[in-house]
Amino acid sequence: MLDQIKGLHHVTSMAQDARTNNQFFTHALGLRRVKKTVNFDAPDVYHLYYGDETGAPGTVMTYFPFPKMAQGRPGTGEVGTTVFSVPKGSLGFWSDRLAALSVGGLKAALSVGGLKAEESFGEKRLNFSGPDGDGFALVEVEDDARQSWTHGGISEDHAIHGFHSVAMRLRDEGATAELLKFMGYEVAEERDGVRRLIMPSGNGAHLIDLETMPNIARALPGAGSVHHVAFAVENREKQLEVRKALMDTGYQVTPVIDRDYFWAIYFRTPGGVLFEVATNEPGFDRDEDTAHLGEALKLPQQHAHLRALLEQHLQPLEA
Repeated sequence: MLDQIKGLHHVTSMAQDARTNNQFFTHALGLRRVKKTVNFDAPDVYHLYYGDETGAPGTVMTYFPFPKMAQGRPGTGEVGTTVFSVPKGSLGFWSDRLAALSVGGLKAALSVGGLKAEESFGEKRLNFSGPDGDGFALVEVEDDARQSWTHGGISEDHAIHGFHSVAMRLRDEGATAELLKFMGYEVAEERDGVRRLIMPSGNGAHLIDLETMPNIARALPGAGSVHHVAFAVENREKQLEVRKALMDTGYQVTPVIDRDYFWAIYFRTPGGVLFEVATNEPGFDRDEDTAHLGEALKLPQQHAHLRALLEQHLQPLEA
């Protein structure tokens, strides 16, 4: 069993419209945009990162907004719900905010998009859909010590602290559960057909829920779909240890890829979900001062020569 992984690092999804995506996360949810860059493989598409003040591992939601991308079809073999941690007693605020929200022309009619309060694993929870039909939830967590970003117009009493968990929809969760246990997770409990795994001594974003749906068709990726979920390791040395262990177990793992703000490896899980293992180093302040994260367009070195073209092509994020 591995001990290098400490919980979630980031979750990356796809969207149709960059401006709507930016409005939703920075204005509706009050997260900080910590990086404005481009997709390494498609530089005419943004890669936007949202999180806490510094973009700490376990807080960062990232998006590839592909203009006019077809809507994804929910199903098995994907992350179905991305769940954020909020303070105890704050769900009333969020329910009112999300039900009534209208930001910069973005009509977030989230009551129509699945706004629903419930209790799961003894936790109060509010489910809702994002602009592309993305599955989200807020869960009240007592004494989450992680610092929230409060400059987005939401007070510390209500602001998001980072990820709580992700829920994966699988036709059969057995092999994925065994993989996660190999990665250092432990089974915490099982309720209503959902198996919850926990990373002991994790980074706060240390829960994974596995939902078994044997009669549901496989998901078709598109706008609103999670592209991959990334797990956090401290540094490149720990990452290489994880890579070797996974390959020794039979997984096909990519070489280490420099993503500017972290190093990454990827592999496909038995249930179909794409996993990444990402380093906590060097962080989002490697090319911007912390006070100005996410303000300027930052380009990977191999795309720097395209700056003039991209600045003309990419949609302005602020109206």
